[in-house]
This record gives sequence, structure tokens and C-alpha cells, in this order.
Amino acid sequence: MKSLQSWLDEYAKSHQNKTNKLIHWICVPAIFFSIVSLLSSVEIDFLIEWLPIEFANLASIFSVLALIFYARLSFSMAIGISIFTLLCYLGIFVLNSTDYKLSISIIIFIIAWIIQFIGHKIEGEKPSFFEDIKFLLIGPAWLLSFIYQKLGIKL
Repeated sequence: MKSLQSWLDEYAKSHQNKTNKLIHWICVPAIFFSIVSLLSSVEIDFLIEWLPIEFANLASIFSVLALIFYARLSFSMAIGISIFTLLCYLGIFVLNSTDYKLSISIIIFIIAWIIQFIGHKIEGEKPSFFEDIKFLLIGPAWLLSFIYQKLGIKL
């Protein structure tokens, strides 16, 4: 298995352009949020026995699997992504109080991906996930690695 640093270095190769980097700072968290929100709309009956109804959904399964992936790479990264995921859930709880959760999540997802592809057009490089689907999970870690570096937190 590749190390976290190997994943981040490989991801960074197609993310050198300043505009593309800025786009990623906005769109990667938006895409992550929208995916978790969309997945939270798919309830899973057998989870209701063990989890509160708010967490008995596909987003919970996705979150656990993603956190296992991050934890195998770096415990500190798993902690940071966990915190971000919890923030996403707070946003989802707010959206749950509206009739527009699904529409808002779909709109965020589509617009953020369009802007991401524009960023990669500017960069002149195709998105990393075309090489390996796991890069979809590396994007948030790549951003968090910059925050960790500023705060002096080791990966």
C-alpha cells in the first residue's frame, strides 16, 4: 500500500496551477459535502437497529469505509477527516430541516464538478482520479495536509 505522502505527492503533480489550487480549496469540500449529503438520503433499514435514524443511511457506511482508508494511511489524517465529516453532518442536519436537501446537494455536486473540470482545463492536466479512483479520497487529505503543515501537525 502506498504511503500517504506518496499519494499526496502524486496528487500534487496535477495540481500546480494557482487558480486550479484555489478552485480545489472551494470545490473539493463542496463535493465531499454534497456526496455525503446525497448518500445520507439513502436509508438502510438494518442500520436502524444500531444507529439513530439520522445515521442509518449509506453516508454512514461510506464514512466508516473512508475513515478506515484514511486511518490506514495516517491516524492524524483520519482524525482531521473525521472532524470535517462531522461538520458535513451538521450541515446535512440543517438541510434536513428544509424541503430542498436533495436539490441543493445535487446543485452543489454538479456546479462544483463543472468548476473542478474548468480548473483542470486551466491546469492542462486531467483529474488524478482518472488514474486511480482512490484519488477522490486523496483530494480532501491533500487540502488538510496544508492545514496540518501550517499548524505543525505531523501526517
